[in-house]
Amino acid sequence: MSALLAARARAFINAFSLEVSAKALPALREQAARIAPGTLVSIPYLASEDDEARLAAARTVRELGFAPMPHVSARRVPSRAALERFIVRAVSEAGAERCLLIAGDLSTPAGPFADSASIIATGILERAGIKSVGIAGHPEGHPAMGDAQRWRVLAHKCQAIEARGMAPMIVTQFAFDADLVLAWLHALRGHGISHPVLLGVPGPASIARLVRYATMCGVGASTSMLARYGISIGRLLGTAGPEVFVDRLMQGLRDDDGPVSPHIFPFGGVAPSLDWIDMYRQRGTPGNR
Repeated sequence: MSALLAARARAFINAFSLEVSAKALPALREQAARIAPGTLVSIPYLASEDDEARLAAARTVRELGFAPMPHVSARRVPSRAALERFIVRAVSEAGAERCLLIAGDLSTPAGPFADSASIIATGILERAGIKSVGIAGHPEGHPAMGDAQRWRVLAHKCQAIEARGMAPMIVTQFAFDADLVLAWLHALRGHGISHPVLLGVPGPASIARLVRYATMCGVGASTSMLARYGISIGRLLGTAGPEVFVDRLMQGLRDDDGPVSPHIFPFGGVAPSLDWIDMYRQRGTPGNR
């Protein structure tokens, strides 16, 4: 790795954000001193938890000195009143300035919201004090949309967020194929969408666990994708980190790709992910390459 590329890699990895579920917050608390104040911590929406648990998680993230970004699963929100109550409390109790909107996995909405666009249109977010809204990017494609519709919908959401005085941010699911992610990112910029992107990166974990999470989340994990990630299908009992993936991202990122940062999914635990980040930082310093 050249000195210039190493410097870019350190800047990239130092801008990391984390995806941490409510049940992993004790581990986050234990490791908090290793994480820069103000780091974005994204709190996924889990059907097994209620709003009180989600709000408690957001409060804990703020108390630890980080910036909470609770997820809102549109199709699981039972009513407009429930949405407003949750967002108002997230802002007032946890100081949340960001939220991430996803459609959710229900085929039939539990309430009035079929997608993230319908939540944006309510005006609830900006009135409550939300300043930035995350929406999902899909490097591997969208299961219900073709390419043209996918770009059109994404651009419309970004425009709607901006029209309401908030800043759009695009967050992707984790992936194993850096070339596919880079192609999506370059296409995103080619469509004139210049907003910050948080690229999903699977933290170090057992290979079997990575494959299991990929299956659960609908992420491509073919033999060829895993090979490009640095995993041999013959060693599923081992552990893998994302250094090959991140190296390839760094080689393919262009100056005109705009603000891009890694969003770490700590599947193997918060501490091992932070250990990996430390290792990746050091690997690019003189004498450690």
